[in-house]
Amino acid sequence: MAFESAFAQAFLYLAAALVAVLVGKRLGLGSVLGYLIAGSLIGPWGLRWVGRESEQITHFAEFGVVMMLFLVGLELQPAHLWRMRRQIFGLGLLQVVVSALAIGGVLVACGLGWQLALGIGLILAMSSTAIVLQSLSERNLMRTEAGESSFAVLLFQDLAVIPVMAVLPLLATLPAGPGHGHDSAAWMAALPGWAQALVTMGAVAAVVAVARLAVRPIFRAIAGTRQREAFTAAALLLVIGIALLMTKVGLSAALGAFVAGVVLANSEYRHELESDLEPFKGLLLGLFFLGVGTAIDFGHIAANLGLVLAGAAGLLAVKGGLLFLLGRVRRLTCASALVFSAALAAGGEFAFVLITLSTGAGVFDEETGRTLVAVVALTMAATPLLILASHRYTARCVAAPAAADRESDVRDLGAPAIICGFGRYGHAVGRLLHTQGIRSTVLDNDPDQVETLRRIGFEVYFGDASRPDLLAIAGAARAEILVIALRDVATTLSIVKTARQYFPHLRVFLRAHSRVEAYELLDAGEQEIYRETLDSSLRMGGDILQALGMSGDDARRAAEQYRQADETFLREMAAHRHDQAKYINAARESQNIFDSVMRADFSGKSRDPEKTR
Repeated sequence: MAFESAFAQAFLYLAAALVAVLVGKRLGLGSVLGYLIAGSLIGPWGLRWVGRESEQITHFAEFGVVMMLFLVGLELQPAHLWRMRRQIFGLGLLQVVVSALAIGGVLVACGLGWQLALGIGLILAMSSTAIVLQSLSERNLMRTEAGESSFAVLLFQDLAVIPVMAVLPLLATLPAGPGHGHDSAAWMAALPGWAQALVTMGAVAAVVAVARLAVRPIFRAIAGTRQREAFTAAALLLVIGIALLMTKVGLSAALGAFVAGVVLANSEYRHELESDLEPFKGLLLGLFFLGVGTAIDFGHIAANLGLVLAGAAGLLAVKGGLLFLLGRVRRLTCASALVFSAALAAGGEFAFVLITLSTGAGVFDEETGRTLVAVVALTMAATPLLILASHRYTARCVAAPAAADRESDVRDLGAPAIICGFGRYGHAVGRLLHTQGIRSTVLDNDPDQVETLRRIGFEVYFGDASRPDLLAIAGAARAEILVIALRDVATTLSIVKTARQYFPHLRVFLRAHSRVEAYELLDAGEQEIYRETLDSSLRMGGDILQALGMSGDDARRAAEQYRQADETFLREMAAHRHDQAKYINAARESQNIFDSVMRADFSGKSRDPEKTR
């Protein structure tokens, strides 16, 4: 039955997706490569659990790419996008043009005609938006030089797909196939060029107008109903509607969704949209990567092994080398240029669309098309590995976000305290010291944060505090206190190591986001650890005790006793955290002792019966 078959296919894909994520993460390969491998295993050339119908799943799952670009747009402020305009239209244009010409030149040297060579060059100049952005996000590289440059190029490639689709039929040397020109935007072919341009610009303007003027009132009305499913349905409706409009006028659906996301980046409903769409995006992207894996034609690869492998290796070498040079020309560091080239060296999902179009238009024959599909699929599968390898090789160089080359402007203020990180946590510490007349030298490794705080009037300096020379310039030799209020525990540990090695006299106070991070800091030998949610939760608990009838002094004493006991148990539990069985047993025993001590101390206290009814 078709009903049972559909459920069986859904079960196989979801099971494969779950296994792919677990295995990929456990082996350190990332989820994308896990999806691709799982798709290859269950596909027609592996275990044959799914057949050619996987193409339909892949087309459906391409909507995940649209959602991903919408969510990426929500994360970008329009001002930030405007600052990236030179990267998008400068670096992006250079990448597409230079890569297409270079690949075409190599193919001409191999004996192909210039029309065929240029057509293939334009197709292979594109990279995979889905795989690159997902892989960079998994490794927290989106805010680095390499991540921002890669995103800018990918965004331009989305813009370039339309003119490339217009140019490819002009390079045809073979008769056009019967399916050529049949797409959702075919109705525009009858319009003159100026009318097509007006329709395209009108569609983009409509997206911007709807996102800016209509979406907020609609979402406000839906939010008033307090029906979560209605808000989710409205979010899906918005993205699907934009995708339909863009495809009807021949534009990239992902590009239209990105524009709408950017327009809504300042909306009060931004976080609600993100939380509602994130599960759909993740699931559909997983299905998309699985579909790419099942679509790899290993039969054709085996029959043309030398040609396919040579094509894949040549593409990665030529395109990757050019990308590295372009990165250096655009003044990226060597480390960032290496990650940038590794991310974009492969082909992309748009190549499959362009190959189909070129085959139908007579640019090349079906055999050449199948070979190109195999080359693109293999290089796409290699992309997560390339990013992983380049990131591990250059991890220390590209870890700090947004401007590794920027020189720190820090100076020694003669302050007794140095604060690393001036977000919500470090800001409160620094302001408290300031109110008591105690100066502090403040460092932050986020240049945007530094710029914003300076506009407000705070004396904050940009710099990576894990560098001993920078800490020395900040006055660490004369300071007494080092406060590390950063969110990232890896960066915190790096700064601690530097401080202990070069400035052992400093008394270090550390922020821990969670109990697990506190364990890691304890393992490093630190003791002055402050969990950021502990104070606020105990303060609330104390207020609740008073609301239930306990006196203010007793409530405060109970909270303080809880804090002391919890800190003691935290240090005891740290020794068992790597052995799950011992950890659970110790946790149960500690909780029993904890409860009995607290209850015994307060057994004689009474509460107002009126408060506890």
